[in-house]
Amino acid sequence: MKFTKNLLSYLVMIVLFGGMIYYLLHIGKALEPDRNRTTENPALQSPASFFSHSIEPHLADSLPRLLLQIVVIIACTQLLGTLFKKIGQPAVIGETVAGILLGPSLLGLIFPDTFQFLFPPASMENLKFLSQIGLILFMFIVGMELDTRLIRKQAFEAVIISHASILIPYTLGIGLSLFLFHQYAMGPASFFSFSLFMGIAMSITAFPVLARIIRDRGLTGTRLGILAITCAASDDVTAWCLLALLIAFIKSGSGLPGIYTIGLVVLYAGIMLFPVRILLRKILKVYERHKISYPALMAFMFTMLVLSAWCSEIVGIHALFGAFLAGAIMPQSEVLRNRITDRISDVSIVMLLPLFFVFTGLRTHVGLLNQSGLWISFGLILLVAVAGKFGGSTLAARFTGQSWKNSLSIGALMNTRGLMELIVLNIGYDMGILSPEIFAMMVLMALITTMMTSPALHWIEKIGIRSFRPVAGNTGTDIS
Repeated sequence: MKFTKNLLSYLVMIVLFGGMIYYLLHIGKALEPDRNRTTENPALQSPASFFSHSIEPHLADSLPRLLLQIVVIIACTQLLGTLFKKIGQPAVIGETVAGILLGPSLLGLIFPDTFQFLFPPASMENLKFLSQIGLILFMFIVGMELDTRLIRKQAFEAVIISHASILIPYTLGIGLSLFLFHQYAMGPASFFSFSLFMGIAMSITAFPVLARIIRDRGLTGTRLGILAITCAASDDVTAWCLLALLIAFIKSGSGLPGIYTIGLVVLYAGIMLFPVRILLRKILKVYERHKISYPALMAFMFTMLVLSAWCSEIVGIHALFGAFLAGAIMPQSEVLRNRITDRISDVSIVMLLPLFFVFTGLRTHVGLLNQSGLWISFGLILLVAVAGKFGGSTLAARFTGQSWKNSLSIGALMNTRGLMELIVLNIGYDMGILSPEIFAMMVLMALITTMMTSPALHWIEKIGIRSFRPVAGNTGTDIS
C-alpha cells in the first residue's frame, strides 16, 4: 500500500511539473525574434550523415580528439609490442613500428582522410606536450634504475669498453658527416652541430632495452650480464653528459656565451649531485622513522623531479637531462625505488610513452627515401653504426682480456639503441639540425640495430668458445 501511494505521488509530481515546464518554455518561445532560419530536417538525413554531423562539433575541440588519439595509439602499440615480444624482439621495437605505421609512411599513404581525421596538424602540439611529459617520467625511471655501484665494482673494464664504444662510432659518425652534410643537414645547421649530433646518434646505447634483454635471456646473475650492464650504465652517463654539453653549446653559440652556459650546467649538476643528494638521504631517513607520510614523501619527490627538469631546461639543456639526474641521485633504497617506479611506470610506460613512439612515427616519412641514392646513404649509415658500436665494443672487450664469445656478446648488446636513440633524434630534429630524410634513415637504423641484438646473441651462443661462468652466489644462468 505504501509503495502504491509513493508511486502515485511521484507520477503526479512528474506530470504536474513537466506540464508547467513545457508551458513556460512555450510562452518563452514567443519572445524570440524571427530569424527566418532554414534548417535541414534531421529525419531527411542518412544515419551516417546525421551521426557525422552530430559528432563533428565535439571533435573540433582538442580534448575529444586527443582522447581518441590516445585510445588508438595505446591499442596499436600494445598490439604490435606484444606481437614483437612473441617473435623474440623487445616490445619497444613493436611500439616504434606501430608509430611508423600510424604515420604518413602507411596510414597517411593508404588512408589519407583517416590519417587527417586522427592526426590533423593542429593536434600535434597537444600530442607532443603529452609525449614530453611521458619522456620526463620515463627518464626519471631510467635514472633510478641506474645502479652506480655496478660501475664502481667493474669500473676499469667498463670504462675502457664503454668509452671505446663511444669514441669509435663517434669518430666514424663525424667522418660520415663529411659525405652527408650538404645533402641532409638543415639550412641553418653548421657542420659542427650536424657532425657532433651524428656522432652522438651513432654512439648511444639504450640502457633500459639492454637491461630488459639481459633479464629476458637469464643473464642477470652472470659475469657477462653484470659487465654488459656496467658498460651500458657507464656508456649512458657519458653519452648523455656529452649530449647535454653539446646542446648547451649549440643553443648558446660559440665563444663566451657557450662557456657561460656550460658553466651553468656544471653548477646545476654539482648542486644536484651533492647538496640535493644529501638532502634526499636525510628525508629518506626521516620517512623510515615514520615521521612523514608516504603521500608527503611522494609529493616532495615529484616536486623535486619537476623542478630539476625545469632547471635543466632553463640553464640551456633539455628537460630530459634534469629528469634523468633527479632519478640517478635517488637514495639506494630498493623499497622506495620499487614503490616509485611501480607507480610512475603505470602512467608513463603504458599510456604516455606510446604517444612518443607515434609522435616519432608521424615525423618519420619512409616515402621520402624514394631514390636509390638515399637508400645508399642509409646503407652507409647502417654500416657505420654497426661497425662502430658492435666492432668497437667487441675489440675493446677483447683488449681487456675477455673471450671472443663474451666480447662478441658485449658488442651485440652495446649495439642496442632502441628508445634512447629516438630521443636523441627527436632532439636533433626539434633543434633544426636533422632534415626529415636523415631523420627517417636514423629511425630505421635504430630499429634494425636493436632488432639485430637477439638474433646476434642466439648466433653467438652456438660458437664453441668458453664463456664466463655465473658469479658466485648468484642464480642466473650463463649465456652458453
